[in-house]
Amino acid sequence: MGYPQLQRGLKSRHISLIALGGIIGSSYFLGTGYLLQQVGPAIFLAYLLGGFISYLTLACLGEMAVASPSQGSFINSAAKHISPSWACGVGWSYWFAWVIFVPSECLAGGLILNHFFPEVPVYAWTILLGAVISLTNLVPVKAFGEMEFWLAMTKILILIGFCVSAIFIFMGWFGTPHEPIGTRYLFRDGGLFPKGLAILFANMVIFMSSFQGSEIIGLTAAESQNPKKAIPAALTKVTFRIIGLYVIPTFLLVLIFPWQDGSLEGSIFSIALRKYGFTWFAQVFGFLIIAGTISTANSGLYATIRTLHVLCVKGMGPKILTHVNKHGIPSSASFATIAAVWVLLLFSCFVPSHKLYANLLATSGFTGTVCWISICWAELRFRKRLHQSGIQLTYKVPFFPYTTYLSLWIQIATLVLVLIDPNLRSAFYFGVPALVIPLFWYKKFRTA
Repeated sequence: MGYPQLQRGLKSRHISLIALGGIIGSSYFLGTGYLLQQVGPAIFLAYLLGGFISYLTLACLGEMAVASPSQGSFINSAAKHISPSWACGVGWSYWFAWVIFVPSECLAGGLILNHFFPEVPVYAWTILLGAVISLTNLVPVKAFGEMEFWLAMTKILILIGFCVSAIFIFMGWFGTPHEPIGTRYLFRDGGLFPKGLAILFANMVIFMSSFQGSEIIGLTAAESQNPKKAIPAALTKVTFRIIGLYVIPTFLLVLIFPWQDGSLEGSIFSIALRKYGFTWFAQVFGFLIIAGTISTANSGLYATIRTLHVLCVKGMGPKILTHVNKHGIPSSASFATIAAVWVLLLFSCFVPSHKLYANLLATSGFTGTVCWISICWAELRFRKRLHQSGIQLTYKVPFFPYTTYLSLWIQIATLVLVLIDPNLRSAFYFGVPALVIPLFWYKKFRTA
């Protein structure tokens, strides 16, 4: 029996912004402060390296998705070119990671809203945001794509607003004090690497977690109107937007803000604006981050639902979850995933937020990196078989195989650094079981 048919209602602009929505969320707005304190002014170089690795991985994913716009993309590619048991492990670990991530984004939004409306408790805002995101993912995919497009656009606009303000501050045109800043924050107090170069690479897995979510492009292939044109166009747009929206704002941030003042107390961008007297814009910026939170959680839930649907279609999960309704929505996978999210969402109301974020950064980095390694590995195997068959590609990874191997080995090295770093090793407590248990379950019970 063939795959249940998902609705092809996503246009190129929807795909670009859904993928972008999955990576620019509260973890970027809030987490950059922590990374600034850890790494120093060179944080923008780390984001540049992360964006480069993201591009190489997306190119591998795009080549396979254009050649075969099948449901699930990296899961299907892993099953076909590596092994079904590996695909099962990667797919379920990816699903678990997003099920954890979505409630944490809702909690972050609740904390931000509580700052503006302290009379309403955090848990009430958290549950309200969870309800909005849950309902959004039950509407037809075209309506979902349109909503996500405008939510992601809001994030882009507030980051552009920060960049313009930061340039004015740097030049001494606005803000207090009213004078050019120069390079006092960029090269003084230890220079670009005040704590050494090693600390940058030790935290690379956390930087990578900021970019993970861009692989959602592959999951949209089955619902795009013209995958062969939409996917390559979306890949190019997302790559440059990722680098622009991470590297440029972060570079401007380190020009006007001392790295020693980085923290997780709030959005570091809002704190920087407030430092120079832009109190009103800092408040607007902080409030509009809610759009970023909703957008990221929306994209994450979209990815989670489609991942579960594909796993079950391929016999890696319960068959009952393969149902697609008349609107082209994988309804059974939607309800099951939303139920899992709500269990954690309600639980998160009783857990201190800083503990959730500490676990999120390391865990999402580990599981996401495993997924990206799988994409590069599958693309290498895909090319080997393609060469033997003589089929011509319409979209190719630039400078293959060197770029693919470069992306693969940098990410493997990143996981090794996680393993040897006692501060990050806790990611393995979740990451390894989430990968290994489904892998061995499939190998023992499905292939026996």
